[in-house]
Amino acid sequence: MNLTKVLRPYFIRRLSALNRANADVEATQKRVLRELVGRARNTLWGREHSFRSIAGYDDFTSRLDVTPYDQLRPLVMRMIAGEKNLLWPGLTLRYAQSSGTSDGKSKYIPVTADSLRLNHYRGSADVVARYLGLYPDSRIFSGRSFILGGSFANELNLPTHTRTRVGDLSANLIEAMNPLANLVRIPSKEIALMQDWHTKLPALIEAASRANVTNISGVPSWFLTVLQGILKATGAKEIHEVWPNLEVFFHGGISFLPYRSQYDAIIDPSRMHYLETYNASEGFFAIQDSADSHAMAVLIDAGVFYEFIPANNPSASPLPAWQVSEGEIYAMVITSCNGLWRYPIGDTVKIESTSPLRITIAGRTKSYINAFGEEVMVHNTDAALARACEECHCRVANYTAAPVFATDGHRGRHQWLIEFTTPPADLDRFAATLDLMLTRENSDYQAKRAGGIFLDPLSVTVAAPGLFDRWLESTGKLGGQRKVPRLANDRHLIDPMLEMNASLRLTPHL
Repeated sequence: MNLTKVLRPYFIRRLSALNRANADVEATQKRVLRELVGRARNTLWGREHSFRSIAGYDDFTSRLDVTPYDQLRPLVMRMIAGEKNLLWPGLTLRYAQSSGTSDGKSKYIPVTADSLRLNHYRGSADVVARYLGLYPDSRIFSGRSFILGGSFANELNLPTHTRTRVGDLSANLIEAMNPLANLVRIPSKEIALMQDWHTKLPALIEAASRANVTNISGVPSWFLTVLQGILKATGAKEIHEVWPNLEVFFHGGISFLPYRSQYDAIIDPSRMHYLETYNASEGFFAIQDSADSHAMAVLIDAGVFYEFIPANNPSASPLPAWQVSEGEIYAMVITSCNGLWRYPIGDTVKIESTSPLRITIAGRTKSYINAFGEEVMVHNTDAALARACEECHCRVANYTAAPVFATDGHRGRHQWLIEFTTPPADLDRFAATLDLMLTRENSDYQAKRAGGIFLDPLSVTVAAPGLFDRWLESTGKLGGQRKVPRLANDRHLIDPMLEMNASLRLTPHL
């Protein structure tokens, strides 16, 4: 049964509302800010910052500074323990665990009832609205949605009797969704929320292989593993042999570019559409709204107020959405119905247009590797390296790391280029120890490495003595205040270093 024609009018009405909101960014965002401040005026945060007397944006910015997670963590932990009305009204029972802070392995983002209703689920509906607007002949509701989610595995030792749920954002969304949605999605909640990927992956493959799937949603690197497993299990050469009605992949979390050729190799490009989303633990922020451009329209009426700090001037005051300039790159700051107030999410975006407000993701505000959804940052790698050196009785002068993207027969991994002052006695043992320590420092890397399903162990290449100084000199940046970039999300830095390393007649260990 094809329900697309029946459901299409609802989504087209929502698309019209989206377009009206985007036609006046300033008015829409000022209304969102008034609603957020009004809802939270009686919370502890609202009382401490005199929300009752805030009359507009200037008042708001004069009362609140930009607030990184480490300043919110004490209140969030009190919320997890059961306190009400701290950052957002009422009791919050759901939290999305995510990596990326300097003061702890994981951060816990409140997933309030309002953020589910006004942001996350509205964003999911808006994705379909955008898609139906772009492709009027779609039959997306003639089959099932295959949504690849996580689990409620977390780093907290919560009491067994608690109703509080902490885990991946996707697990929270799947568990809390309207039961009617289960009629049009796979897999079952039981499979979707499994923690053990050794059990979960074959269950996903079995369930999906028997379904009529028209659309898939998830992170490109994770979904590629599932699709390859389905092909192997069914003996099919390309995925349309299994799902003849598949028409779209709603993807996000990491760049799709390194994976596009691998998808084209197993999915008929002439029968497939791809739509990028900007959906993070902190909120659903933007959706691609054109078939010809990867720019994403910001969801400016979905419970989030946006501010932007010029990336070339981190100390500058944030600008509201109606004052940004096209073509500029900014660090994004949000105020949201999940209780985050003037919160820097750690991403930089490029403003592709101002009316409507469209963005592309430029990167993280600091060095990172997130090629596979692992969100590894420098403080993770520094700590893991120090612990590995201690375990293996060695010393390091310099290092850098970058992703190695998956190829046929090989999963992706991280490659480290390390200059030792005291090398380890056993390089293989050192690499294995470093890999283990990184899993202990970063919960997302730990999840991707679990069971060797999505990421292979990292590899270490030994740098010739003085390599990094020579590389810095070749770039014109050798000097006491110049530092080797520790992490990059692509190979534009490490590949020239490896070429220089080879010229010094050192055979890399791969």
